[in-house]
Amino acid sequence: IARKEGGPSTIEPWDWRYYAEKVKKAQYDVDRQSLDPYFKLENVRDGVFYVANKLYGVSFTERSDIPVPNPEAKAFEVKDADGSHLGVFYTDYPARTGSKRVGAWTNSYRPQQIVDGKRIGPIVVNVCNFPRPTGDAPVLLSIEEAKTLFHEFGHALNSLLSRVPYRGLSSTPRDFAELPSQIMENWATEPEVLKVYAKHYRTGEVIPVALVEKIEKASQFDEGFNQVEYLAASILDMDWHTLTTAPADVTAFENESMARIQMPREIVPRYRSTYFNHIWNSGYSAGYYSYVWSQVLDADAFQAFKEKGNLFDRATATSFRRNVLEKGGSEDVMTLYKRFRGREPSVDALLVRLGFKKAAKN
Repeated sequence: IARKEGGPSTIEPWDWRYYAEKVKKAQYDVDRQSLDPYFKLENVRDGVFYVANKLYGVSFTERSDIPVPNPEAKAFEVKDADGSHLGVFYTDYPARTGSKRVGAWTNSYRPQQIVDGKRIGPIVVNVCNFPRPTGDAPVLLSIEEAKTLFHEFGHALNSLLSRVPYRGLSSTPRDFAELPSQIMENWATEPEVLKVYAKHYRTGEVIPVALVEKIEKASQFDEGFNQVEYLAASILDMDWHTLTTAPADVTAFENESMARIQMPREIVPRYRSTYFNHIWNSGYSAGYYSYVWSQVLDADAFQAFKEKGNLFDRATATSFRRNVLEKGGSEDVMTLYKRFRGREPSVDALLVRLGFKKAAKN
């Protein structure tokens, strides 16, 4: 495509995404303009509430009488299937200049704990930086932003369902922490779920089957690139945190790190050292690999639902809730996972999802 358009004869790292998007459009006929109208922010949020209810029986009721951390935030009371109080969930989605850092994250104002034998529900917030509405249109998300909402909600759900004896046990080891968030992304683009929440913001029309098929076909596009830039950043992180003396030249250190793993010239690590916030001030020091490892976990765990032939199989969901989401760091996490899955995680489901391996035939 680059040559056809009179572009560069050699693709440089800064060219990749520009031309990759053109390839994607040519091969799959998928672009934001055709998809975004079906991903109204409020519909996506209601979609993730729907998934949580179908899996675990929990419900979310907006409450105007609960104080909010910002006038643009919304408060929801979360109840279990039996009507008992689980916690309070805040959403703070709009981007704001000056008072809000970039990105998306989940925080707890109060973690779950047991006091005098009584469970004290957590107070959890999802923070994002989604665009503001323009003209008479509501906030419309890209499919990637919709997945981000599902991802952060997974973290919140993990906190809301927690049942540990001490609040210090509510968090899990770093290389397990992304499982509850990343597994939620799987439901975001399942056809059965899309037809519930992906509706055109003007007409109310459910996303057409043809568009859903295009999303499915394009889901593995450029995954080789994605995984390489991710793994490169993970290795760069480990290289920084195994140093005994500081390097004199940051760029030279990065180049040496990448040369050692024979990094393809056209790709650079997902983050460069000088703005790699995850590893300097966010607790991921030598642990950025956990996102990749959690992909192995979430693909394998989601496969358990697929094997049942039911994305909302209640027995599987209950086992995942009891053995993973509720336990925090109260037990060894591999022990917990094996209790849920009956074995250690396998990389096979992830390789199939990424398109690196063909699914086994029944």
